[in-house]
Amino acid sequence: MVFSCLNLVPCFLVKISVFTNKFEKNIFLTFKLSNELRLRCKGTSRASPYQEGNNRMLRNKEDILDNKKHLNDNMQISDSQDSEIPPLVSRLKAVAAQNDAYFQFPGHNKGQAVPSSLSSVIGVQPFIHDFTTFPAVDNLFAPKGPILDAQKQAAKLFGAEETWFLVGGSTCGTQASILATCSPGDTLIIQRNSHKSAFAGMVFSGAIPKYIIPEYDFDWDIACGITPSQVEKAMKELDSEGRKASAVFITSPTYNGICSNLKEIAVLCHSQNIPLIVDEAHGAHLRFHKSLLPLSALHQGADISIQSTHKVLGSLTQSSMLHLSGKIVDRERICNCLQTLQSTSPSYLLLASLDAARARIGEHPDTIFNKPVELAMEAKALVETIPGITVFNSSKYGTDPLRLTVGVWKLGISGFEANGILEKKYGVISQLHGTRSICFIVNLGTSRDDIMRLVSGLKHLSETYASIRVNDIHTHPLSEMNTSMILSPRDAFFASKKKVRFEESVGKVCGELVCPFPAGIPLLVPGEVITEEALSYLMERKNKGALAIGVADSTLSSMVVCT
Repeated sequence: MVFSCLNLVPCFLVKISVFTNKFEKNIFLTFKLSNELRLRCKGTSRASPYQEGNNRMLRNKEDILDNKKHLNDNMQISDSQDSEIPPLVSRLKAVAAQNDAYFQFPGHNKGQAVPSSLSSVIGVQPFIHDFTTFPAVDNLFAPKGPILDAQKQAAKLFGAEETWFLVGGSTCGTQASILATCSPGDTLIIQRNSHKSAFAGMVFSGAIPKYIIPEYDFDWDIACGITPSQVEKAMKELDSEGRKASAVFITSPTYNGICSNLKEIAVLCHSQNIPLIVDEAHGAHLRFHKSLLPLSALHQGADISIQSTHKVLGSLTQSSMLHLSGKIVDRERICNCLQTLQSTSPSYLLLASLDAARARIGEHPDTIFNKPVELAMEAKALVETIPGITVFNSSKYGTDPLRLTVGVWKLGISGFEANGILEKKYGVISQLHGTRSICFIVNLGTSRDDIMRLVSGLKHLSETYASIRVNDIHTHPLSEMNTSMILSPRDAFFASKKKVRFEESVGKVCGELVCPFPAGIPLLVPGEVITEEALSYLMERKNKGALAIGVADSTLSSMVVCT
């Protein structure tokens, strides 16, 4: 008999089956009650105990308690003997199968009051297993049962000393890491093209940034990695000023899969007892194919790694992990900061999906990415033969082979235009598109048919636009930025502000995050002086189809400045 531990959320969580005959009777009871729950969710009428009299009510109570006793026995057996079932997934399933009367959150009451517009799309099963914090399913902020067990198993798999599950995405982990390592007035060495969550972390902590400007590839209009010599230079400059960094914050890999030399950077940091924080949101998979993938941040000596498990490993969107290694960072501060920043009503579907993703990867950690890597390499080889199309490679930095960045500037079109054509005519959806390129991600669910559709779409672009001239190469404001920071991110956040016309903002102190880059990489940061070059680049990207986030006026007719 097949016992599916993830019948609870079809198509959302990984399905893991265990064969057993011993629990057939108990499983039948579980399925029977699950079916009863489904009927109740669909509106099947049930008699009120009051209508049938007190005697009937007492008999119902005895039946329910008897059923609950059997189900509690099942839950205990499942947790202790079905070791192959992820602990949090197992507990979630067992609790959902109990025929309890709920007088607590969430308001849909185990799927009995589901909005029909949503249940018609995803069904009622996700709601049946949607719990908030209560003892039967453990507590994220004081874990003693299945959550603690799941986090320990994740730490072992990822090579961490301790791991925390995150329901606020890597954004939450980034902010907590900066808040845990920096106090007001402390200095944080940080690359300038970090995610906007890092700038929010400086607002929360009061840290003062010491920016490192990444190397830039002008042909691709892509920021590259950070070198150890750049970190060393920043440390020496601080030392000459009588200051020392409280932490170093590096993003690796980037959106385009560019990886920095974290091993040497970690050595530099640890020589001064400075923690290395790595935004590894795009690299949760790097530990699981050592021969073909770059090494993970923890493997290279990082003290903190924040990973978006949902981006590559298959957990639900918004679910992430924070990994801690070494003794430099105080774990209690990490705990306190996460409790400050995370919701007190965490989604147990998100938590269970992290546990399930970990379990799947753990079955074949060294081979699970064989197929995706092979498909990515096949795609790269095919795309490189298409006239006018180029594929990004870096001889200086390590790159993630699952990121396929394709250049289209030789066709005379922007990545925004090319993306629109691929999406409309071929149903090919990219992860990222810019002025000169498009980035595609190959993952565990990618098929060869997907690859061939992508190749067909790119061939269409080549055949349609091959005769158009090559665009001129422009400079990039970040590549030549001599950062003029008048106010710290925190001071700028709380400063008085006003709106001025876009063209009149040059020379004024920026009062908002302006992010025309991938998913929240800021061109302008609160507290910096607005330059003519930055505005020119911003308008150029807008004219090519880019959107800017973080700004009060999405039309860019005005800018918010500090007064």
